[in-house]
Amino acid sequence: MSIQVIGAGFGRTGTKSLQLALEVLNFHKCYHMESLLRNPRHVSQWNNAYLEKPVDWNFIFKNYKAIVDFPGSMYYKELAKHYPEAKVILTIRDPENWYKSALKTIFSFDPGAKLKLKMLLKLPFSRKARNLLKVVTLNDKSIWNKFFEGKFKDHDYAVSKFNSHIEDVKQTIPENRLLVFEVKDGWEPLCDFLNLPIPNIPFPNTNAGEDFHTWARGIVRDVLK
Repeated sequence: MSIQVIGAGFGRTGTKSLQLALEVLNFHKCYHMESLLRNPRHVSQWNNAYLEKPVDWNFIFKNYKAIVDFPGSMYYKELAKHYPEAKVILTIRDPENWYKSALKTIFSFDPGAKLKLKMLLKLPFSRKARNLLKVVTLNDKSIWNKFFEGKFKDHDYAVSKFNSHIEDVKQTIPENRLLVFEVKDGWEPLCDFLNLPIPNIPFPNTNAGEDFHTWARGIVRDVLK
């Protein structure tokens, strides 16, 4: 199995909806940040990517047909080179709305006092808890500290990085290999790009800002079982 679709869009641009849509279209499974949380053995390879060392992409994406969201979108160039036949989908949204959403969700996610205490108590005895901490640490250093240079709370800077990433993708990926996509546009542009028929079900719209913290805490809770 090989990656056939690479998502180059940042988290909070509809990546969860895109993941679900791709899986409906039989790109199953589709890798997402959630996949890393549930497969912490991948952390060492993502850490290699962060350190600009060789990465065993085939190890990470064994049994996957697609990849969306962080951390993969940060390495879309490397992935596009490693999987030269894969198509690239750049999810976008209004930059101001993206920043407000990201600031309230993925940047400021707090699992809550009970889950924090549970993780701390389990650290000495639980590999799952230690691996979860590794994932959180990796995200902090690779996304917030490296890419955004520790300045995500600076609105103008963060939005400029968001916009420059979009332009970088457009300049890097050939037009015939790239779809610039807003999930609000639904099935038609996505299916046209992938040369697939439109499913007879509504396009999935999920993980709205108000749902994010409940969803994310559920994942942490599952990982710590």
